[in-house]
Amino acid sequence: MSRLTAFPTALAIVLAAFLPLRAQDMSALARLDPARSAIADAGAGLAVALALSRPVPWRAFTLADPPRLVLDFREIDWRGTDAAPILAASRATGLRAGALRPGWSRLVLDLAGPFALASAVMETARDDAGAMVRLRLEPATDAAFRAVSGAPEEPGWNAAPPPPPPPAESDGRLTVMLDPGHGGIDPGAEGSGTSEAALMLGFARELKDVLRRAGYRVVLTRTDDSFVPLDARIRAARAAEADLFLSLHADAIAEGRATGATVYTLSDTASDAASAALAERHDRGDLLGGVDLSGQDDEIAGLLMDIARLDTRPRSAALADAIIAGLGASVGGLRKRPRLEAGFSVLRAADMPSVLIELGYISTRRDRDRLTSAEWRGRAAEGIRAGIAAWQAADTARAGLLRR
Repeated sequence: MSRLTAFPTALAIVLAAFLPLRAQDMSALARLDPARSAIADAGAGLAVALALSRPVPWRAFTLADPPRLVLDFREIDWRGTDAAPILAASRATGLRAGALRPGWSRLVLDLAGPFALASAVMETARDDAGAMVRLRLEPATDAAFRAVSGAPEEPGWNAAPPPPPPPAESDGRLTVMLDPGHGGIDPGAEGSGTSEAALMLGFARELKDVLRRAGYRVVLTRTDDSFVPLDARIRAARAAEADLFLSLHADAIAEGRATGATVYTLSDTASDAASAALAERHDRGDLLGGVDLSGQDDEIAGLLMDIARLDTRPRSAALADAIIAGLGASVGGLRKRPRLEAGFSVLRAADMPSVLIELGYISTRRDRDRLTSAEWRGRAAEGIRAGIAAWQAADTARAGLLRR
């Protein structure tokens, strides 16, 4: 065995060097061999061993709040990986893996406390037939762990997928940003073999076609099963000069507790406890995906954003009401209270009306049957289109009155 990447033992290690990228190495995905992989206690620390079918470029770092080890690979097929036997009896409390972005996949290991990287190495056979990633984590004080944790500074790494450029000259068309919730390593809610991420990406594509035929310009925050952080979704909307932002979701809750569509607008105070919990679950996707939130200001809305929302907040509320009316006319089956508020981070753009549409609950049989029906989704898309058209007419009339 030859070591391609090696590290001195030091508490301050936070980044594993990339292996040289060769095009011929990327001709097929690497695979994890679960039988030869393990995450187990090693003295007071933690040992990670991941057996791969081929060497790939990779990096490793830790994140705080909560403590996590993040491993990025280019690229691994995680299908068939069962976390339970790999975790064994260790100080790790959870493991998840999946697609991160085109060409890259991610593994996130939840740690029981602050453990800093002491060593990280990839061992590979001389014929490149296989590789073993080995990491050692040692206990650290909370202060020391925070000092060495954080996502590496990689130019362009956290950028949102580039949206199509806006027209050179405005042609008067409304630009709608559709945001299929979750994606990649964060599948969202799951039920009976259906994931929220896949379902909403499919619906976003269908809705895009409906809106484009109606004359709207439409952009998606993601076009494949990739993970896009919440702030990157907002950045993509601004880059596309979007006039509206529609985030698309399908939640999962206890059977029988709720059915039907709901439309949410932003509020620091949730309409009820269920809405607050829902917003927390959706926002938790960034933690599940291993996003570094340490540099973000808790006070997202500053004075200028608050001023901007004096205009966008009522316009968002009117948009939500119009979409509810459109969905009610096209598919019915709305929740008893179809219009709610909660603190969804993805709705915090102050410069465009934004709503979050929960089309239904994939954990409920009736809603799941609807959501997986092409005919029902088509009518739902038409209902949203009708809602946008009604809102646009009213918003244009309101703007004309304000100018007088």
